[in-house]
Amino acid sequence: MVGIGGCLGSVLRFWLGSYIGSRMGTRFPYGTMVINITGSFLIGFVYALLTAKTHWSPNWRYLIPIGFIGGYTTFSSFEYETLRTIQDGQLGLALLYVAVSVLVGFIGVWGGVVSGRAIP
Repeated sequence: MVGIGGCLGSVLRFWLGSYIGSRMGTRFPYGTMVINITGSFLIGFVYALLTAKTHWSPNWRYLIPIGFIGGYTTFSSFEYETLRTIQDGQLGLALLYVAVSVLVGFIGVWGGVVSGRAIP
């Protein structure tokens, strides 16, 4: 279920990102921004449906939020986890998670680029 959803989500991400880039240009990452925002909305919507309705099979959780939306964008998982942490009353931990994820993620990308360029 995760693989099927992930495959479909990844294909949609590629198609939508390419489509938006061809329409709006690539000077600013409009495609990625749209994907991250719509993925964040979708994961909140789907988790609300799946947790409110007890008759849903666990396979739907594997197929849609983990597989499809996870393949579409991992940013949505990051946003959902942040929301859950805040809902659990841990605002400081949520803010730390956001700050560390963004900062260390940026350092990771930078380090990867530097390392990749260092290879002859």
